[in-house]
Formats: sequence, structure tokens, C-alpha cells
Amino acid sequence: MIHAYSETYLDDAMQNLGEMLDYAVNSCYLDMDDFFEMFIVGGIASQFENGVPGIVSGKSGTELVWEVLSKAGVSIKMSDPREDRDCSPEYWCGWIIAFYQWYTALSFKEILQICTMREIRKMYYTLHEASELKFVNTMNEIARRKKLPTKLQTLRKSRQLSQKLLSEKSGVTLRMIQQYENRSKDINRAAAETLSALSRVLGCNVEDLLEYSFEEVTICLLYTSDAADD
Repeated sequence: MIHAYSETYLDDAMQNLGEMLDYAVNSCYLDMDDFFEMFIVGGIASQFENGVPGIVSGKSGTELVWEVLSKAGVSIKMSDPREDRDCSPEYWCGWIIAFYQWYTALSFKEILQICTMREIRKMYYTLHEASELKFVNTMNEIARRKKLPTKLQTLRKSRQLSQKLLSEKSGVTLRMIQQYENRSKDINRAAAETLSALSRVLGCNVEDLLEYSFEEVTICLLYTSDAADD
């Protein structure tokens, strides 16, 4: 496999991205997803992806935050970094996503299309003591599942219903059905009456429409991998 850049810089890259996110969230009180969007839009992410030594190794995580905010035109009071920053979930998020980006050579923008930073943070409690490759396998499986048709789409087509006809029969708007099928809306968060109306027309249980959450995928892969290791 071709990685994003030389492994020589990987340890520094993981440490610095971890420090960057910890400092941004826990010292500067910025939303992690909002900050990461600035990291991408400002062009720092692309330099990181290409292993530019002055970015992945030449700057501390705190300095990266300063540069990202400067490019975004955001002015806030800068606090001192925390002493225990390498123990936080946010540090782990930066540390592990740096590894995943290096390992896969995907862009950070492509990675966030698989999971948001907030979703990656939820994996901390399950995966922070696991190997880096377990995180890689988890993200790859989530990406694979997102390319599959949704359960709603599969059931609709098996009943030979168009999206428009399903909308007319269920009372659920066509736009909402389209959003559930292309995953721009999470059907797992749909109102009970919406799920009930769809399941009634499709002749299935409400549970049959729900997608696997990334938490379920994470736990499933972790224990499957552990069993295989045994």
C-alpha cells in the first residue's frame, strides 16, 4: 500500500494533530467539527496530507491552531496548553485520524465524509486502547456500508414502489424519502410516526428500516477481531 508520505514523519504528525485538536477544543473552547472545517478550508490540511515537513513536524499542535485561526480570520484569546492533553478524547481523535490519513492517503475532507469528528470522538471509549489498524478497519467498514443501498431503498424496490408512490401511500414527503435513501438525513433519528407510516406501506417492522450505527459497527468489529485473535 502506498501511504500519504514518509513514515519518518508519522509519529510527529500523530502527536501534533492530537495536540492541535486538544488545544483547539479544551483550551480555546472551539467546536471540533467547526475547527476541523477551518483546518481543511484554510489549506493547512492539504499540506499535512502531503507530509510537508514544516507542517507535520516543524510546528507544534498549538502553533497549528494559531495558523488555522489566522488563515480563517478568527481572533480569540489563546490559553496555555493543558498539561495532560495527551490523555483526552480529542487528543486521541487527532492522533488516530492522522494515522488513518497517512495509512490510506485519503484527504481529510474524504475522511470526514465517512465520519464527522464528533462521531470519531464517540469511538474513543471503544477503540482508544485498540491498535491503530482496528480503527482503520472500522473506518473502512463504515465507508463500505455507506456505499450500500439503505434498507429503506432495498425494501422499497423489493415492493416495486417508486419514491413518489411510496410518498403518496405513506404521507412522508418525497424529499424526506430521498434524503433518507441518500443518507443526507439519518433515518435512525426519524420521528416514530414517520417510521410507522413507512413500515406500514412496506409491510415490515420499524426495526427493518433502521441502519446500523457506527457505534454498532465499531463494537462488532472490535469483538470480531478479538475473537479472531484468540
